[in-house]
Amino acid sequence: MNNSVSENSIFIESDEEDEERDLSKGGDDGNDSDSSGYSHENPPQRKPSSYNISWPQSYRQSIDLYSSVPSPNIGFLGTPSISRLSSSFLSSSLTRRHTPEAFPSATKPLIQPTEEEQQRKSSHALLPPLPRRSSSLRKGSKVSHEGPISRHCSFGQAVLNGINCLCGVGILSTPYAAQQGGWLGLSVLLVFALISFYTGTLLRSCLDSEPGLETYPDIGQAAFGTTGRIAISIVLYVELYACCIEYIILEGDNLSSLFPNANLNLLGIELNSHTLFALIATLAVLPTVWLRDLSVLSYISAGGVIASILVVICLFWAGVEEVGFHRKGTTLNLTTFPVAVGLYGYCYSGHAVFPNIYTSMAKPNQFPAVLLTCFGICTVLYAGAAVMGYKMFGEAILSQFTLNMPQDLVASKIAVWTTVVNPFTKYALTISPVAMSLEELIPSDHAKSYLYSIFIRTGLVVSTLVIGLSIPFFGLLMSLIGSLLTMLVTLILPCACFLRILKGKVTKLQAVLCIIIITLGSVSALFGTYSALKEIVKSLSG
Repeated sequence: MNNSVSENSIFIESDEEDEERDLSKGGDDGNDSDSSGYSHENPPQRKPSSYNISWPQSYRQSIDLYSSVPSPNIGFLGTPSISRLSSSFLSSSLTRRHTPEAFPSATKPLIQPTEEEQQRKSSHALLPPLPRRSSSLRKGSKVSHEGPISRHCSFGQAVLNGINCLCGVGILSTPYAAQQGGWLGLSVLLVFALISFYTGTLLRSCLDSEPGLETYPDIGQAAFGTTGRIAISIVLYVELYACCIEYIILEGDNLSSLFPNANLNLLGIELNSHTLFALIATLAVLPTVWLRDLSVLSYISAGGVIASILVVICLFWAGVEEVGFHRKGTTLNLTTFPVAVGLYGYCYSGHAVFPNIYTSMAKPNQFPAVLLTCFGICTVLYAGAAVMGYKMFGEAILSQFTLNMPQDLVASKIAVWTTVVNPFTKYALTISPVAMSLEELIPSDHAKSYLYSIFIRTGLVVSTLVIGLSIPFFGLLMSLIGSLLTMLVTLILPCACFLRILKGKVTKLQAVLCIIIITLGSVSALFGTYSALKEIVKSLSG
């Protein structure tokens, strides 16, 4: 059942606004109690948005920190003032407008607490508290995302946030994707870029359809009820969890390439270099996962944009200085083409964050331009890395081009160490949304909540290590994620939600495009998942 919310069901006001209203009315006739139309003993009940009372309630706040880039001054992309920068750093450039902390009466965990537990704070208190903000939603108000108080993300900040989410470790595997699909397979990259841009605009239309919609799970709830919200949330969280597994594999691969002879005998168990460094990387990121305040990591993780650009520059540097661009490559490789489709699909897995970016912008009408800029820059980087890497190493290219680069070159050392350092800042931010969603499900008193959080987060980190060591195939696992999860999040679900939420208002052209995209996404997901699983099983048995 569609749990849509009409305009008349939205009536959220901050305490400050209540006080201002009482004072203004009291100034008219000198009687605060009578002139306000109600007694202080029996105030009217505020009606919170129903989109923020179901699991997961922590999604907006956790994803904001995961994706937030407190943007510096970057020329034409935007010149925020010092005061805006400080505000971005303290509350994150993507700040939820109505947090459960601001409206405790509106918070409702999936598992109902007992009377004794109702006073405990939300399990996502591990994140720094966000300042209370005035609501931009009013009874009878039009659907609008123009609230000037709650929105201060500039065009430049939004672009950097988008690039930071889109352009991640996937760039390391684009030359491998080119080898798996052949030169003609690169057309898939461009097609996915165009489709992903379009589905990103569909998410915006969904957000604008009703008041109270802020996140991807909110869109899922508006389209398919609570079941849709929970199902979409699970898919998004599994995707984030899988990315953390990729980080562990990446650390083991690159560090073992630097120190191939490293080994350790631990309690009679011989650890080779890959296993040893995967274990060391896990122990290194574990304390960051326990942090209560992740805003510093959010700020540092903005370096992911620089890291992605730097490794592409280093790849070009190595090609010019020593390797050369002489390999011809294959025109089309039909056998492993579905694997390439999954790898290219993974490159555009940023839709989980796009609603947060849109609802945080000072000028939401610039969102299409933000998306166009993000996809344009990222596609150039992806295509550039794919062409250079495949031309440099040909059929010998590995799942991460850093593993092919000559170790004695300065460019190679810079690329490898950049690749190694970057996940340390992103791992905690990536796993925290998953951890916080699980913490919401545990009814406990506040004194024990942090202890439970430690256990949950430690368990998640250890499990990523176990899976990463069990399936140590970076490229194939990435293809599986791209085929099974990214196709859902990026192609299928935005179109399905758009058709469901805006039924009756969708043009024939939009309906046809959505059906084509859903079909394409489903076919790509089916064949890509099958091929990736087949190759993983083959590699494990071999």
